[in-house]
Amino acid sequence: MTPVLVTGLPRSGTSWTGKMLAAGRELVYVNEPLNPQHPPGRCPGVLNAHVTHRFQYICPDNEGAWLPAFGDTVALRYRFRAELRRNRSPYDLARMARYGAAFTLGRLAGRRALLDDPFALFSAGWFAERLGCRVVVLIRDPVAFVGSWQRLGWTIHLRELLEQPLLMRDHPCLEELRRLVGHRDRLAGAAALWRAARTVAGDLAARHPEILLAGYEELATDPPEGFRRLYAHLGLTWSARARERVTRACTTPARGTGGFAWSGLSRTAYRPMDSRRAVATAAGRLSPREADRVRELAFG
Repeated sequence: MTPVLVTGLPRSGTSWTGKMLAAGRELVYVNEPLNPQHPPGRCPGVLNAHVTHRFQYICPDNEGAWLPAFGDTVALRYRFRAELRRNRSPYDLARMARYGAAFTLGRLAGRRALLDDPFALFSAGWFAERLGCRVVVLIRDPVAFVGSWQRLGWTIHLRELLEQPLLMRDHPCLEELRRLVGHRDRLAGAAALWRAARTVAGDLAARHPEILLAGYEELATDPPEGFRRLYAHLGLTWSARARERVTRACTTPARGTGGFAWSGLSRTAYRPMDSRRAVATAAGRLSPREADRVRELAFG
């Protein structure tokens, strides 16, 4: 059974895309196993390995603990004992019941694992080579991406990238981020991260036919056509039911004006929305001067 990985920088639409791919009922959705924060990460039932960094880099040189752990994850083998040894709060037990049941029933039904994990971006080649994943990398317009990070007050933790020697060895374009260490310009940091990630994604897609780059805005503007192509790339059935569920989820006006909410035990940031309107709204989160600066930093 071929697993699926949906990745891209955080706030690039991975949760939304993953939920739409799972709409056909052929995949079991797994939310951010490489997230170092709890929740949604630090769940040994889902991934029985210790995540130490955002964008934890995995490659053949350090795969010793990761290969068996992710082997269980993509085979939908939930590690109940490992989970109980670490997490026993009511929330964790509820999450264990949900994921344990989803893994077990999905495995018995012959479903495939779908990993929604933006923190797997730089390791996408390893997922394709060693786990046999079909990979979708979401690329969002840099202005919308930076605007989303600005609105949420997020800051890129550059040291978590730079202190991983194997990551820097295999993706030397990340060295350009070193000059921003300690810099308080969040806009410049996010734009530089977008530029480096876009370079890495292009290099990975050129080397691995299993990796497909997909534009978030293109998907959001015409979800039925965009997801029809993604379903075909991933070997999924684009059924009438899948089309109906995708269309309905992408034409539902979101409650409130934030367009962002944690939901469910997996703590995914996805919720039904009018995807075309979301694209238009995101484009206006930065001032014209800020938008011009982001484009210059991202493409210049």
